[in-house]
Order: sequence, then structure tokens, then C-alpha cells
Amino acid sequence: MKEIESLDTLKKDAYNFCVLFVTDRLTRIQDHIKELETALTSETKSSAGDKHETGRAMIQLEREKLGQQLAELEKTQQLLSKVPKDRKAPTVGLGSLVITDTFIYYIAISAGEFKSKPKSVYCISAATPIGKLAFGKVVGDVFSFNGKELTIVEVR
Repeated sequence: MKEIESLDTLKKDAYNFCVLFVTDRLTRIQDHIKELETALTSETKSSAGDKHETGRAMIQLEREKLGQQLAELEKTQQLLSKVPKDRKAPTVGLGSLVITDTFIYYIAISAGEFKSKPKSVYCISAATPIGKLAFGKVVGDVFSFNGKELTIVEVR
């Protein structure tokens, strides 16, 4: 029973790690956009007009790039909000904690490795190669990734 509670806690912690990952990135991008907008409005025309226009154009390009990143991150945030937190299905799907004989995966968004003593959980999207291979599988199923066979030991 303790192992089940431990896995449920690990799953909740992995979800919270994903939320924090998105929140931190959103904050950084929004802060950077504000800095660029401040730079854009405070940019004063100098005697070298071309230099001024080039500086403004570069700031504007950076702003557009950050805008695209922000849009992608907002899509990721929407996907994360749809992840079922209490999913208890026998098949691997969105919101599953997948324990294999080698690694543990949390199927939600690609947020990297969540290190929780003594285990590590790889937070991955269902669209990643491993996510696609594991999706729909059940305990005992085997899938191959990069020449290595992974056996699903448990799905939470």
C-alpha cells in the first residue's frame, strides 16, 4: 500500500513540476517582452538615423520571436490544463505515470527530468517518440526505443 501512495505522490509531484516549468518559462518570456518594449519606447533618435532604425528593427525582430515562443507556451499550458490529474486507466494515455523496467515517464508535456529522491521521472509529451510508442500500451507490453527494449511494469 505504501508503494501505491508513493507512486501517487510521485505522479502529483511530476504534474506540479510541469506546472512550475510552464509558469517559470511564461514569466521569463513576459519579463523579456516588457524589457524589449521599454527599450523600444526609450530608444531615442540619434544623429546616426540608420543606426537608430537598425536598433529598433532588431528589437522588433526579437519581440516577434518572443511572441511566437509565448504563443507556443500558451498552447502547452492549455494542453497541461487538460491533463487528467487522477487518471487511473490500465492503458497508457495523457496523465499516465508509466513505470518501465528502466525509466519512469509522466505523459503530459515535454518538461524534462523531474528528480525526486530516490527516483527520476521524465516528463514527456504524448507526441514525443517514446510517448507515441507507449501510448495505448498496458502492463507487460514491451516497446523498443533506440535499440533498447522497455517493459511496462506499472501504469498509474
